[in-house]
Amino acid sequence: MFSHLFSEASPALSTDLNSYYDAFAEHSHLLFHDWRAAVQRESAVLRRLLRKQRAQSVLDGSASVGLHAIALAMNAVTVTAVCPTQIMLQRAYQNATQFDLQDDITFVRADLPTLSEAITGTFDLALLKGGILANLLTDEAIHAALRNLHGLLRSEGALVLSLPAFDLLLEDRPRFVPRHVHDDLPEGRAILFDLYDWQATEPLSVLHNIFVVTGKDESFVTTRFGALQRALRRTELEDMLHTAGFRLSSAETLGWELQVIAQRT
Repeated sequence: MFSHLFSEASPALSTDLNSYYDAFAEHSHLLFHDWRAAVQRESAVLRRLLRKQRAQSVLDGSASVGLHAIALAMNAVTVTAVCPTQIMLQRAYQNATQFDLQDDITFVRADLPTLSEAITGTFDLALLKGGILANLLTDEAIHAALRNLHGLLRSEGALVLSLPAFDLLLEDRPRFVPRHVHDDLPEGRAILFDLYDWQATEPLSVLHNIFVVTGKDESFVTTRFGALQRALRRTELEDMLHTAGFRLSSAETLGWELQVIAQRT
C-alpha cells in the first residue's frame, strides 16, 4: 500500500567488494545518527584500549570512512589507515578534515590479504572493526589477512577485531533489522534498515543489504547496497587466529557484535 511513495529501487549490488565500498561512500555518513558524536564516543572507547595495551602506533585495517582512524588520532597516537579503494580513502580524509586531523593520519590504499606488500614497519596495535574480516569469503583470504597483521605487529602486540556475532545470528537468522531515521537533512528524510539474505553455501555466508530511503513529501528514492559476508563462527575465528600465531586474550559478545582481542606470540 506504500508503493506510491517509492521509486524503483536503485541496486548498488556487486560481488566486487571495492565497487560496493565506492558506491556506498557518499551515503556512509547516514549510518551514524550523529557522526561527530559517534567519533567522540569511539575516541573514549579507544583511549581505554590504548592505555591498557600501551600502544603508540596503530594500524587501522578497517579505515572505511575514517571513524576509528580519526578517533585514534584524537588520542595522539601514530595512525596508519588502510582501505582498498581510493574513493573511500578520500571520504575518510575529508572526514578527518572536520576535526583538523587529516595530517595526523597516514592513508594507504591496500587490501588485507596483500597488506604486507603496501605496509612496512611495526605497530603496537592493529584494528579490524566494523565486521571488515567477514567481507573476506574464503579461508585462504582470511588466513592471508591475519598472517599479514601478525607480521606487522611487535611481539605481544594486540589485534582488536569485531564482527557480527554470527553464532547468535545463526540461531534465528533474522531478515529485517531497522537502523534509524534522519529527519532534518537538506534533502528531507533518510530511513535506513538492513535486510539479511542467508545463503545455502559452504562455508556459510549471508548477503547483507543496507537500504537507504531518502526524500520528502510524496517523493522518495530507495537505494540498496549489498555485500556478501562470511558467517564466521567464533570457533572458526579462534582457530584461524591460533594458526596465524595469535593468542586469544578476550572474546565477548556485546549485543549483535563479537569483540575479540588477541596478542601476537
